[in-house]
Parts: sequence; C-alpha cells; structure tokens
Amino acid sequence: MKIFVTGATGFIGSAVVKELIGAGHQVLGLARSDSGAKSLIAAGAEVHRGSLEDLDSLRSGAAVSDAVIHTAFVHDFSKFAENCEIDRRAIEALGSVLEASERPMLVTSGLATTAEGRLATEEDDPSPAFPRVSETAAERLLKQGVRVSTVRLPQVHDTRKQGLVTYTIAVAREKGVSAYVGDGLNRWAAVHVLDAARLYRLALEKQEAGARYHAIAEEGVPAREIAEAIGLGLKVPVVSKSPEEAASHFGWLAMFAGRDLVGSSAETRRVLGWRPIGPGLIVDLEQMRYSETPADSVSAAPARASR
Repeated sequence: MKIFVTGATGFIGSAVVKELIGAGHQVLGLARSDSGAKSLIAAGAEVHRGSLEDLDSLRSGAAVSDAVIHTAFVHDFSKFAENCEIDRRAIEALGSVLEASERPMLVTSGLATTAEGRLATEEDDPSPAFPRVSETAAERLLKQGVRVSTVRLPQVHDTRKQGLVTYTIAVAREKGVSAYVGDGLNRWAAVHVLDAARLYRLALEKQEAGARYHAIAEEGVPAREIAEAIGLGLKVPVVSKSPEEAASHFGWLAMFAGRDLVGSSAETRRVLGWRPIGPGLIVDLEQMRYSETPADSVSAAPARASR
C-alpha cells in the first residue's frame, strides 16, 4: 500500500515510516521543512509538503494514498486546548476524502484519555472531560463511512526520548532534584518506540473499522522507580513532593506527575499477534547518556513537536 503518514519526521512517526518501508509498503510523509523532507528521502519515503494547519495539504495527501496514519500532534502544553482543536480539524480533513472508499485510517490517541487509577482496556471509552478529542473525531468519521481505528499510546521510549518522562528529566535537570509525588507508587504504562511502530503496521494491515489498540508493553512503571533512574543518571538527589508542592515543582507537568496511567494490551496482543520485544522504560533510562544533550531534546518548558 501507499500510506500517507502525518508526523512522519517526528519521534514516533519516523519509526513508523521505517517499519512500513521495511515491510514493503510505500510511504508518503508529511513534511513542513526542508530538513524534514531530507530525512524522509533518506528513509526511502516520498515527501508531501504541508502541515497540520494546512488542511488542503492533508486532504491532497490522503487523496493520493491507499491508507492514512495520523501520528502528528503539537506537544505544546501551554496551548493544549488549542492544539487539541488543531488535531480534531486535521483528523476530520484527512477522513473527509476517505468516506466510503474502504481505505483504512489510523488515528493516534493517548492512554491518559481513558480510565485513571485502574488498568484501562481497549473497551474503555475516552473520557469526555479530557481536552484531546482524537477518538471522538474518529468515532464521527466511523459513522460517516470511514474505515478508521485508533492506537492509544502510553509513554513511548528509547534512549533519546521517553514521552512525558523526557519532560520529567528536564525538570530534574533544571531543579537539581529528581522528584515524584507522594509515595511515588502511581504508575505510567510504557512501550519501546520500535514496538509501537510495529503495532501501527499490524493495525493498519488488519483494517478493522472501529478497533481500539493499546500499544502497551509494560502495564505500569512506578513513578518512584522512574525518578530514581533519572536521579542516578543525572547524579542528583531523589525526593518526594507533596501534592501541594507538585504544581510549583513540575509546572504544567503536575497535571500528569501524580496520576496513575496504567493499561492492558491483552486484547490488542490477541487480535494482532503483537508481541513487544524492546527494552523496558527503566532499562532505557539507565542506558541514556545524560551528559549529552540531543539536538532535538526538550526543555522543562512546553515544546513544539515535529509534525
């Protein structure tokens, strides 16, 4: 298939592009910069210039493709509601050219949109209180005849990036301590980026309309263990912060720092035959070179993700 991938130059999207090409698919990758275009060409993909705000570019990319994978999202949490709206409009634009075509589409969502404090499953509906409405937009497309399904992501990691943990590292570097909230027993589910990329391919090839897939390798890694691995890597003390102290210490990250974001992928594994084989989150944190700052690393401030 020829697959149009948004976010094709980003952390997750670039891994998806390589996975698809390695499996024999053609990839048309969305790029908004010359450097992004060059990286896509180097990976063996075709380039489609545009951005999430350029809805015509999204429609034209989807129109010439056999399938669509939407991985792009603007990770600027100071404008989270605004960026969720950009995401909604992008999903609707992509889906508008796929109606009644039988061409599959995968939409990306997050585990944080589902149940909290218990093991979330693929059967759980997204919370209507959460600003990100990727799944709600996908459900509307499904009713309009689009063969759309959803991939829910936990913390996606390797030794360079680790989802929200990357921002946690930046805060620890800035504050001089690696912190967790309360007893640190709240947990975050996780998956290695290459395992996540393989799941996207399997889900797309399955072409099951309305399906929800959980890209979860580890159901939950305790926050205290994450903080201890970061403290060891940065050589800074590991401390507990009370819920009242969390806001001033973590900033915007406080909305996630004390949450229990756990989930199961049992149904996903059964349906897709997906078996994650990559290293765990703590292993990747232990293997990081904390003294080296990657060119595309983030600071403690909200960052604008590659699209």
